[in-house]
Amino acid sequence: MATYPTIEQHGLIGDLQTTALVSQDGAVDWFCAPRIDSPSIFAALLDPKAGGHFKIAPEGEDHTTRQLYLPGTPVLITRFLSDAGVAEVVDFMPVTGTEVTDTHRLVRLVRVVRGQMRLLFDCQPRFNYGRDEHELQLFPDGAVFRSEQQNLTVHTAHRDGPLLNSDNVWTDGTGGFQALATLHAGEIAGIILETGTDGPPQALPARQVERMYEETRDYWRDWIGRSRYTGRWREMVERSAMTLKLLTYAPTGALVAAPTAGLPEQIGGERNWDYRYTWVRDASLSVGALLGLGYKDEAQAYLRWLDARVRDASERGAPLQIMYRVDGSPELDEEVLGHLDGYRDSRPVRVGNGAAGQLQLDVFGEALEAMWQADQAGLVVTAAGWRHARTVLDWLTEHWDQPEDGIWETRGGRQDFTYGRLMAWVAFDRAIRIAQHRGRPGHVARWAAARDAIYEQVLSRAYNEQRQAFVQHYASDVLDAALLAMPAVGFIAPNDPQWHSTLAAMDTELVADSLVYRYDPEASPDGLRGSEGTFTMCTFWYVDALARSGRLEDARLTFDKMLTYSNQLGLYAEEIAPNGDQIGNFPQAFSHLALINTAILLDQQLTAAAH
Repeated sequence: MATYPTIEQHGLIGDLQTTALVSQDGAVDWFCAPRIDSPSIFAALLDPKAGGHFKIAPEGEDHTTRQLYLPGTPVLITRFLSDAGVAEVVDFMPVTGTEVTDTHRLVRLVRVVRGQMRLLFDCQPRFNYGRDEHELQLFPDGAVFRSEQQNLTVHTAHRDGPLLNSDNVWTDGTGGFQALATLHAGEIAGIILETGTDGPPQALPARQVERMYEETRDYWRDWIGRSRYTGRWREMVERSAMTLKLLTYAPTGALVAAPTAGLPEQIGGERNWDYRYTWVRDASLSVGALLGLGYKDEAQAYLRWLDARVRDASERGAPLQIMYRVDGSPELDEEVLGHLDGYRDSRPVRVGNGAAGQLQLDVFGEALEAMWQADQAGLVVTAAGWRHARTVLDWLTEHWDQPEDGIWETRGGRQDFTYGRLMAWVAFDRAIRIAQHRGRPGHVARWAAARDAIYEQVLSRAYNEQRQAFVQHYASDVLDAALLAMPAVGFIAPNDPQWHSTLAAMDTELVADSLVYRYDPEASPDGLRGSEGTFTMCTFWYVDALARSGRLEDARLTFDKMLTYSNQLGLYAEEIAPNGDQIGNFPQAFSHLALINTAILLDQQLTAAAH
């Protein structure tokens, strides 16, 4: 197994159309272009040798590193400290805007702040997940990598002459280049990686690169300055908000679940999925987080994307697909990249996602909840959008009472999942509210009948008297952390005895020192080998449930404990391993939107209790 930075030793940067992950040792280990769901150019996270990277670090091993974000921004600073000096690599991507473009810049600004440092520049791209050959052409001012489908241009910037020249650059037969340069205190240099251009590299003035930095910094500080959250956990909430923004594809408003593919839920296991797509569930839940912080424009942009997906389902007379590409395409064919070793030898490495064809009835509830929250916030649910939503709801009226694949995308066969029924209830309930609140037409009587039937069915079939708890599906006695949402969506009162006994059962079986497992895969086979860690989103949902149930002290302690599990930059993957490591795709939108929603609720309740 190769020694390489772990998931949590990375920070995220992006330009609102794609992203990159940069490790503590100064390497760009993951970068896809021109879109966040495009094939990779650097993928060392999935294979240190075959995946490709671009590393800037001191020559030799005698140094320590620190990493931080520039406050109020996703501009990432990696600091190298040695007896000889201190250097910083400042990584960022200038914001591209809402127009689709193939041109993206990843800027690596290098500066020495004390003494001097001899730095190694090691650029090793591997196009199309390492499957495409490429040619390298070196120039006095940089380099160009050309593959059949894509080019990568390396520009340079330095105040005192060329950063790269024939004296300090060499190739090693691997298709990349390496260079050594010594910089002294006060010197600034830059490497700019650019996709989507055909011309030769340029020697840019250092001041031009500094302006890119200043403009990027100012954009993000202006954006986060519009947040209306001023509560107890402001720094973590703002970092989560910026992470959600980075995971948004600006041209369509779609939010991806994570910027990575193939990162395992168990080291060495097979639960390795591609999350660079927009789940209707995840993105719809983000509407509440965005509106809670005051970001109406982002919520409205996503609703436009959702409207288009609802329209497509309506016109086809079919259910909502659970996930799509950021441009709305439903094609997510899954394939295995057998030539990659996988993160820490976790195989197979998958791209695409075969779960896109699953039936998950809960997505209707999340979509209608998003529409209802938007309506309450004064955003526009268009007449055309409502018409298509009605058609989709009519489909749900006829099909809600059937087995489905469930929120966790198990591959062990369809069941009557309680969470799916719960969120179908939400779909009808919110549709009725919108129709009555806005005077919108709809089959309200039919929706009400379906809503009431679901309510009665869940109470009679999902509550297991022996366990004294609501269970995962009707044919099981297994607990499921997804049901922590029951009081939050208003299905059951948080002080109801049946809910208190359910929460008590989860305390005993699913909670491990404040961290929450989704369910027990040994008790409820999901069609996959191996186990997994605790699910970060479920831990935040647990805090929410504790707070609503009157256990404020427990809620606050659990929340504060959970904050200690983020990486050094405040980022969360999908899950946390038993040893505290981040596992699963990283960073995860679900984790961060749940943090925001929980922080808002808990802060409000603590403030109310103090008065």
